[in-house]
Amino acid sequence: MAHALQFFPSRTISFYMAKVFVTRSFAILGALVLVLMTLDLLGESGSILAYPGNGEAQLWFYVWLRVPQLIDRFLPFSVLLGTLIALSTMNHNSEIISMKAAGLSAHQILAPLIAASVVIAGLLFVFSDRVVAPSYATFANWESVDYGPLPEGEASARNVWVRSGDDLINARLAYGRGAETRLRGVEVFDRSGGTLEAIASAQRARYTGEAWLLEDATRFDLERVAESTPRDMLVAEGVTPDQFTLANVEARSLGFADLQRAIAELRAAGRPTEQLEAGLWHKISGPLSTILMPLLGAVAGFGLARSGRLFVRAIIGMALGFAYFVADNFALAMGNIGVYPPLLAAWAPFFLFLLIGEAVLIRTKTGNKIEPVP
Repeated sequence: MAHALQFFPSRTISFYMAKVFVTRSFAILGALVLVLMTLDLLGESGSILAYPGNGEAQLWFYVWLRVPQLIDRFLPFSVLLGTLIALSTMNHNSEIISMKAAGLSAHQILAPLIAASVVIAGLLFVFSDRVVAPSYATFANWESVDYGPLPEGEASARNVWVRSGDDLINARLAYGRGAETRLRGVEVFDRSGGTLEAIASAQRARYTGEAWLLEDATRFDLERVAESTPRDMLVAEGVTPDQFTLANVEARSLGFADLQRAIAELRAAGRPTEQLEAGLWHKISGPLSTILMPLLGAVAGFGLARSGRLFVRAIIGMALGFAYFVADNFALAMGNIGVYPPLLAAWAPFFLFLLIGEAVLIRTKTGNKIEPVP
């Protein structure tokens, strides 16, 4: 009766289970990141070294930028595998049976794992906000310049298209804010009545207060089939910097507070924000998915190990975890195209699989076995 009134088992058991769970999870994470980073680097090293002057330092810089992204993506999956390995091992060694014989319920047995998952979720949120978002922004900017020298300043958007009257303007990279906004890799398509007359290009452009100054520009006249180098030329009169910096805002490249600010700016400009709002809420629901993994993997920890179905139960737990990741990505994709409301896209999979995990525990607690039908 005393055990039934306690949420956690004894301190010794709680620390033991949490230690086994955390060490297994991070060992799997380290192995996954090592293998995936190696494969990723092998596939991308040719493009990095293709830029003149790049060498070993740029390869290590690529690794430095990509490793946080891999940790952010695969930590919840590693927690799932860590849960399955820890509980399967304890079940095989009859440790789970001993805990149940001592009067502990399924919820009490899982409590140390869930408590450790809450801590991991908090650390993952801070890590994603402070490390992953800046590293992804830097990586995307570096990739947009073909792994060449990074521009000074913080990039706001990449591959931006803006219309100025009949003309179209494309900038590979926009960085800075307000009057300090700068463009890289600019092309201006000079059209008249829907007919393309000339193409102007420049590596850099800056805002003058009323128009955009192309530095060291080149202009190709399609009618005369001639190229000229007017050097500096003014284009896109009336086009403001926010038309570049607020275009193509990516939720992954901004922290939680910065993304909130970008959404407010877009909303004030009358632009749609549903996709970014779904990404904003997913910055919370994503790290919290680690809390679900002990619940979804709990099926591997209960039932008699000598029944010969321990491996099958581990496969069931893994399938539940994979189903969550599929549902989460599907809901987020539906939110990005406006089919699901932002809150539903971010939180529906979490609460759905929370109920599924609780159903597994309740059936286990009441004595019903989660076993495949022979």
